[in-house]
Amino acid sequence: MELTGAQILLESLGREGVDVLFGFPGGAVIDIYHQLPNYPNLKHILVRHEQGAIHMADGYARATGKVGVCLVTSGPGATNTVTGIATAYMDSIPVVIITGQVPTPLIGNDAFQEVDIVGITRPCTKHNYLVKDLSQLAKTIKEAFYLARSGRPGPVLIDLPKDVQQQRCAFKYPPGEVSMRSYNPHREPNAKQVRKVAQLLAKAKRPVLYAGGGVVSAGASEELTRLARAHDLPVTATLMGLGCFPGDDPLWLGMLGMHGTYAANHSIAGSDLILAVGARFDDRVTGKLSEFACKAKMVHIDIDPTSIQKNVRVDVPIVADCRLFLQALNAEAETLAKEPGGWTPKDKWIEQTAAWKAEHPLQYKPAAESGFIKPQAVVEAIHRITSGDCIVATEVGQNQMWAAQFFNYRKPRTLLTSGGLGTMGYGFPAAIGAQAAFPDKLVIDVAGDGSIQMCIQELATAMCYKLPVKIVILNNGYLGMVRQWQELFYEKNYCNTCMDVAPDFVKLAEAYGAAGFRVTEAKDLEETLRKAFATPLPCIVDVVVDPEENVYPMVPAGKSLTEMILV
Repeated sequence: MELTGAQILLESLGREGVDVLFGFPGGAVIDIYHQLPNYPNLKHILVRHEQGAIHMADGYARATGKVGVCLVTSGPGATNTVTGIATAYMDSIPVVIITGQVPTPLIGNDAFQEVDIVGITRPCTKHNYLVKDLSQLAKTIKEAFYLARSGRPGPVLIDLPKDVQQQRCAFKYPPGEVSMRSYNPHREPNAKQVRKVAQLLAKAKRPVLYAGGGVVSAGASEELTRLARAHDLPVTATLMGLGCFPGDDPLWLGMLGMHGTYAANHSIAGSDLILAVGARFDDRVTGKLSEFACKAKMVHIDIDPTSIQKNVRVDVPIVADCRLFLQALNAEAETLAKEPGGWTPKDKWIEQTAAWKAEHPLQYKPAAESGFIKPQAVVEAIHRITSGDCIVATEVGQNQMWAAQFFNYRKPRTLLTSGGLGTMGYGFPAAIGAQAAFPDKLVIDVAGDGSIQMCIQELATAMCYKLPVKIVILNNGYLGMVRQWQELFYEKNYCNTCMDVAPDFVKLAEAYGAAGFRVTEAKDLEETLRKAFATPLPCIVDVVVDPEENVYPMVPAGKSLTEMILV
């Protein structure tokens, strides 16, 4: 069967099980768009900005566990995806980005809309390709999907020149598994190392399970929960790990780090054994590195060997798939626990962590005292109304931290947030990507009035494809997190963080044909949210909240985890 390059691309996407791609056309991909109607199984969602396309592909991938795909043209179309590519790279999200390129003979000639996107994205992709030989295209696509989803997942870019899209050659999708001599992720844990970890856990008096996004991406939540519950092991998680352990379980300590809970941060500081699974010891988690878990032995499990020993000393390094490791560890731990005297009781440690939780739970001053709607109360109301059964996306800043703190995530892949890069404008398009994957689920973007304006144009996309994403804006009239830092550490010099001029978000929603609601009094909050969640349209709920509310607890930069500012 002889096909054009554009047809080979679309045929290959079908072979990889792609059912939706997010894109924006242009001259360098017009041949692909010309063929799209012939592939009805590939649903294309036309975005309003290429940044929206990559965030949607990212949100689709996080919500489903599958590879997200976006398609854009060359030059500015390609560079507009770079922020989203870096976002996916930092959080290890599997996406494949297909960019058009100028014809092969023009590459390097400063042709119209030419840019070296392969060179630009080299530092923020797991791998990238410039396909100059059509006979290599199908093989390249198969490799790209394998790379994106295997090992430590991540973004892979394929740059496809216009003339290669137009050439013809015989098409045969490569059969069998991908084999790459220079790429062999190590998945199986070493049995001796697993036994050693089980023995350390058995002897430990104050252990903590510290889970990261790797637990979510490996599908290891069930194994982690089984380990913790079977052996009374307290659990904390990073922002990226939220949902990998039930947030309503008595063993749950809450998120750790800069805006982590009192119990989680004190547990880490007092622990004698940290079992870090699929986490990378980000600086927002560790605080002052020299004082992070300084009384504990450190076990670190990660599929990526370069993550181990990068930020902290590790006593027992294990390179393996998190799920396979936890399966093996569960078996070893269960054997040890059955032996007389084989398992040191953790009762006193559980009592201590429970005492920390009771001593300083997450809290805030209620509306009645301040006269304002509290943003934390909005997040709590969303949880109460939905019973936690929804997908939450966030923007970045205070809204992100409140959504992390005050919504008890019970399942993995129910929180979509830009953890590593901290990308403002991420949440709404990511929510659209999740809604495209799950049309019948309730998908809510918790936003700030600053960050929502960065990709608000995608309301047109949501309207066009009848994707009823709900945006709840915690509108405080500030770039809130920066204002908080200015208040606490820069003598209240609120330089350029006050959003003096902002759109009327209700009218803005209506201008796109969506629904708009505004809440200014606490008594109207819950009824308005219920009304908004029931509407079949995409909608904005503009909640006017306390302009000077801060996120607490907070560990100031450079301080240890126990040096928290509390409410």
